[in-house]
Amino acid sequence: MTIHTVASRDFTRDVGHAKRLAAEGPVFITDRGTPAYALLKIEDYYALSGGRPELSLLDLMEGMPRTDGIDYEASKAEIDLDIEQ
Repeated sequence: MTIHTVASRDFTRDVGHAKRLAAEGPVFITDRGTPAYALLKIEDYYALSGGRPELSLLDLMEGMPRTDGIDYEASKAEIDLDIEQ
């Protein structure tokens, strides 16, 4: 694995170049000569962080089986309110 270093100014000018370098290994992005950020492939990030992030509720719901064929009729709720003014 090759580690590359790119100056912040060069990164800003040519992000595509930094992405191509990241395919070979981590890219350190420097700010005034000091490493400030690291760019790496998402697979490498997941390996370092312990896996993919947990799914959101929406992601989980989208994975549930469809319920088109289920007959269901909701009953009306009765609410008794006594509002004093």
